[in-house]
Amino acid sequence: MEPQDDELIRFEAEGAAPLPPATIEGHVERDGARIWYASYGAGPPVILLHGGLGHSGNWGYQLAALLSSGRCVVLIDSRGHGRSTRDARPYSYELMAADVLAVMDELALEKAALVGWSDGACIALILAATAPSRVEGVFFFACNMDPSGTLEFHPTPVIDRCFSRHARDYAALSATPDDFNAFVEAVSLMMRTEPNYQASDLAMIKVPVAIVLGEHDEFIKPEHAEYLARSIPDAEMIYLEGVSHFAPLQRPAEFNAAVVSFLDRIGS
Repeated sequence: MEPQDDELIRFEAEGAAPLPPATIEGHVERDGARIWYASYGAGPPVILLHGGLGHSGNWGYQLAALLSSGRCVVLIDSRGHGRSTRDARPYSYELMAADVLAVMDELALEKAALVGWSDGACIALILAATAPSRVEGVFFFACNMDPSGTLEFHPTPVIDRCFSRHARDYAALSATPDDFNAFVEAVSLMMRTEPNYQASDLAMIKVPVAIVLGEHDEFIKPEHAEYLARSIPDAEMIYLEGVSHFAPLQRPAEFNAAVVSFLDRIGS
């Protein structure tokens, strides 16, 4: 069991647990970008979608737990993040959702469960809405589906430590290592203006969904999370105690248990 890192002191210094060598690793050329992916193990597939400004290595504490539960785990760096590139177009969640489908096609995955964190959760739920035949279910952690769902931003030491780690990782992994400031500006623009899903859109989602929020999330209104759980048919609402927007890093054992429990419930 990984020790707690509630203040992200270890994460800032070291990052998450390093990823082991993948069973399959590569890039998919899609729509002006090279999308990096890695696949581990065998069994029912689950795709982990990281948050904005991060990369797949932020899931380092989740990989072993999911592999030991008998699942194939797929990691994807969103376009422009980590090892993936982008073109000059603005970022959009729909574009990144289509990238996920391209990776699924490359790996011949007809269907997969999706675990999304922050921006990755939005991407996952868009796939549930637009490509439900490809989605077993969505574990939607710490995101909004319209701009009204976010809290007013207040910097904290925890957020600053996470941002510091993201800057270092971007410089180490990106094909454009000197462009971090422009990258942050472009992703932030997307976050301020997207997504824009209404209750009527959410009501059309028919796959199993868990809306999950940390007790002390710095970015997402609890009432917005509860609205999402009410608006999506048969969705469940899960609160993770004692953690914030960074639960997969802060208390991995608790986060992983919630993920595996959800996957077990949906039979994936």
